Amino acid sequence: MLTLCRLLVACMALCLHALPATSQTEDAPIQLLLQEHAEVLKKSSRKTIGPAIDALANSGLEDAQVVLERWQNKDMWVSKKNGLFVFAEKKDNKTLSLFDVAGSKTIGEGAKKDFKQLKPNSGIRGLIGAALVQFQLNSPDAAVRATALTAIERDAEASHLLALRGSIDDEPDPALKARKQRLERLLTIRFAEDDIERIAAINSFDGDLGVDVRAALNPLVATEVDAAPTLPEGAMPIELPRQEAYALLVSKGLAQAQISNAAIRETLVANINGTTVAGIQVASLDTDTARLAAYNALAAQGAAAPTISEADITTTLAAYQFYQTFTNAPIAVALAAQNVLEGIETSVALNQTADLALDAISLASIYFLAAIGLAITFGVMGVINMAHGEFIMMGAYTGYVVQLVVPDYTLSIIVAIPAAFMVTFAAGVAMERLVIRWLYHRPLETLLATFGVSIALQQLAKNIFGTQARPLTAPGWLDGSWVINDVVSISYIRIAIFVLALLFLGLFLFVMNRTRLGLEVRAVTQNPRMASSMGINPDRINMLTFGFGSGIAGIAGVAIGLYAKVTSEMGTDYIVQSFMTVVVGGVGNIWGTLLGATLVGTLQKGIEWLNPSNTLAAQTYMILFIIFFIQFRPRGIIALKGRAAEA
Repeated sequence: MLTLCRLLVACMALCLHALPATSQTEDAPIQLLLQEHAEVLKKSSRKTIGPAIDALANSGLEDAQVVLERWQNKDMWVSKKNGLFVFAEKKDNKTLSLFDVAGSKTIGEGAKKDFKQLKPNSGIRGLIGAALVQFQLNSPDAAVRATALTAIERDAEASHLLALRGSIDDEPDPALKARKQRLERLLTIRFAEDDIERIAAINSFDGDLGVDVRAALNPLVATEVDAAPTLPEGAMPIELPRQEAYALLVSKGLAQAQISNAAIRETLVANINGTTVAGIQVASLDTDTARLAAYNALAAQGAAAPTISEADITTTLAAYQFYQTFTNAPIAVALAAQNVLEGIETSVALNQTADLALDAISLASIYFLAAIGLAITFGVMGVINMAHGEFIMMGAYTGYVVQLVVPDYTLSIIVAIPAAFMVTFAAGVAMERLVIRWLYHRPLETLLATFGVSIALQQLAKNIFGTQARPLTAPGWLDGSWVINDVVSISYIRIAIFVLALLFLGLFLFVMNRTRLGLEVRAVTQNPRMASSMGINPDRINMLTFGFGSGIAGIAGVAIGLYAKVTSEMGTDYIVQSFMTVVVGGVGNIWGTLLGATLVGTLQKGIEWLNPSNTLAAQTYMILFIIFFIQFRPRGIIALKGRAAEA
């Protein structure tokens, strides 16, 4: 056949001399292969083009990939004079630059009218793309191989399986080889003809949490419920509710539908004769039972279809077997998929619980950061500071201003943390000197005064920064998430906040237990009169303590601003949770605050999981639970002895 094609091509080339300039390689293997399928190529029909594409893809010729690519890009033309295939590029409206399909060598130029362009439609281009995959999978460029794998993952076809298998052994990149092996098993599940191969591939994914695995297995376990007089081979018998079973028979045309009340009414109306229907007065048909009796009378006269009695339904159901069959796979394959899916669902449930726990810990760390300053000002000093959320807001805006001055996000965050502490520390000291010091032991006046300060600080922020949310950008190394598997993941920002919460827990414990300030604070907290008699200035300690608590709130604002919007009202989102955290944990105890944050964060995430569509409802239920909780433990999880406990 090849010899005959060579003779034919040579004769056409000698007789017609279609191509000027450099002569074309008429007897090149790739040209001969194209000539074998010339008629199909010229016709360009999706129904008949498959063998030609397969022949090129499986030829092993080094020019085959280029031919497929140029053909897909509509760069392949055929001479009207001698039938030879060439690559061509339009030089102008009448002239083409010609290239040999063998090696893409320049041939010369030719008149456009002497050539016909092959224009594969989208369907043919798709087939060509599938054929090109095997070349891309074996490309020396790792990026090309990775792109080919991504393309297969998005839109796999049966033809990809063989190409993928042939490329695995020679894959030098371990990561790409692992991807190929996994994808090969997924394609085996979908496209392999041997059920044993499919079952082995299915079992290899036992316990795998990948979404791609579930996407491959779920179609295999699709079922259809049917009925027949006898149970077909391989069918799984099932029990259906009576009405559902009869409705199935009706839908299959195996039983007569029951007459609805609406149909009874219509039939009766259609058969009214004066003031009666079937000899029954219309006025008496005011109940379903009466109307059914009239309808049965019409049926007995042959004027209506007979009704279906309960006895008829029982007889009909007894004549059929109800069963379930797998619609997309042989039963052995489907059962294997079902078994693996059950194990995966168990693993998914366990991992979802772990993911929920991580979310709860993450939220608890945020609440702990927000509440740790309040644990000092409210818990230790007994001051109800309604402006605590605004100190968080001030810290976040301080971070924003620092980033305007220091464009490097990593350096700006390093600078912003101490800057936010100093700004809010100063603001806290000023507030304590100007407002709080005059209101000690007067909780109602303190609450009202700090609430007024809160409103004033919000308005001041609006005047300075406007009402639009401002960005506080996290460093690039905090982008993304730590992905444990396809179910469990947590963002790096939340991990950083968790670490920061632990650091400040350690800092607080160090200051309170290892410094003179901490010793004096504890002394004033336990017995202010005794502390004063020992030379400690309670007034000064109160000022520093309030400033310290406010400064920590500012640092919390920087951390929270990295993932939440920075606005003048952001503090109101955390003030309620902060008070709940301190109250539930135990007023004035840092360990109680930690436990309180954990309880509040876990509770909120748990309620959100039960009712994910309504976050407000979750917060409402949480507040109700807290109210219920403090009825039984009014001093919190860990009660403090001393001034705060007596307040």
